[in-house]
Amino acid sequence: MHIHILGICGTFMGGIALIARELGFKVTGSDKNVYPPMSDELRREGIEITEGYGEEQLHNLPDLIVVGNAMKRGMPVIEYMLNKGLPYTSGPGFIEDYVVPGRDVVGIAGTHGKTTTSSMVAWILEKAGKKPGFLIGGVPENFGISARKGEGRLFVIESDEYDTAFFDKRSKFVHYHPVIQILNNLEYDHADIFPNLEAIKVQFHHLVRTIPGRGSVVVPDPDEALEDVISRGLWSNLVKVGFDHGEWTYKLHAEDGSEFEAFHNGESIGTVKWPLIGLHNVKNALMAIAACAAEPAGVDPKDSVQALCSFEPPLRRMEYKGEFAGVRLYDDFAHHPTAIRTTIHGLREKIGKDARLIAVLEPRSNTMKLGVHRKTLAGSLEESDIAFVFAPKDLPWNTDELAEGAPVPLHVFHDFDQMLEAVVKEARQGDTILTMSNGGFNGITKKLPEALSRKA
Repeated sequence: MHIHILGICGTFMGGIALIARELGFKVTGSDKNVYPPMSDELRREGIEITEGYGEEQLHNLPDLIVVGNAMKRGMPVIEYMLNKGLPYTSGPGFIEDYVVPGRDVVGIAGTHGKTTTSSMVAWILEKAGKKPGFLIGGVPENFGISARKGEGRLFVIESDEYDTAFFDKRSKFVHYHPVIQILNNLEYDHADIFPNLEAIKVQFHHLVRTIPGRGSVVVPDPDEALEDVISRGLWSNLVKVGFDHGEWTYKLHAEDGSEFEAFHNGESIGTVKWPLIGLHNVKNALMAIAACAAEPAGVDPKDSVQALCSFEPPLRRMEYKGEFAGVRLYDDFAHHPTAIRTTIHGLREKIGKDARLIAVLEPRSNTMKLGVHRKTLAGSLEESDIAFVFAPKDLPWNTDELAEGAPVPLHVFHDFDQMLEAVVKEARQGDTILTMSNGGFNGITKKLPEALSRKA
């Protein structure tokens, strides 16, 4: 069977391509911009990729077209597909039909921490000998790939609430039919498709309705939004992770979160010492341990703790890029004020109160671009010493207002090169720079080291 994937170079759709190849399908695909690392990974697997969305790519009549959610009506390839009556499905629809049947799915949903927590769950299951399959929206360093079919019955998937496709406006995660589902947290996000938090709660409720009675839903306690979701109906086992109370708790042995002890029903199950930092990652870990203890995963919590001691964070999750002219550089995917605040706090705990921390942010997510979080964005930077924000002029809100009343000196730039020059001018030996964006940020993690080295 020949499938053609539209939007193949994104992590999610590229992951589908890799799994489809393992399943024995002939796989081809196309994307607007064919770019590494996914393009290189796909080509190594013998997957043919074309650039652009012209109708000619469908002239070879694939048996099935898998449509990414970046595809829109009016695109030549979409109009040709519909006019010719060619068979098509969405990425989540393909997973639903070809990947998860006969599997026990472990889903990880939430506004924050999906990629990191999914990677933790997959690694715990791998170390426990479960040989899981997985599809993760990043590249877990322990595996070096974002997706695989797996040999065991368990399949781990990052459960995104974003919509499925131009023809299916349900959230992606309703297609996955999990048996174990982590709901990490819930805040307002994706303002381009959800009018308010209530609309997202409805989708989370729809997800909960798909989980069987033998399954488990793992939630943090407390979380007001998720408590509201659960109150609308739950037919599965509820696992509450209280962090400082209840069944699952922890004790920090290092304030930056790089070492902590985990407890189950008040009994120590071991100490995790790892390269990750931040209280949010400690909480992600406890959620992963609790989920993997649930049936049908059934991993002994003590084994989960041991597995996490060898866990490596996914790329771009507080990734240390190196030291350049005496300046340490970290890069993170943070794209929401809550994530920005917790990321900066974790790094502040690591470097200490006296070290200078320079925050460099690109508000790139659709929600950020729309200005939904403009009132809380500046405040999320308060534990840095100075902040630089790159905001293109075409954003529909006045980003210059961020500097007014900001808790730290905050400089907004509409020209990337000017911002880069200002950051380099500000940086001095002993400083730490943290770059944050959920996109490429104009290649800043390459350009900044080069500029710092020239300055030296």
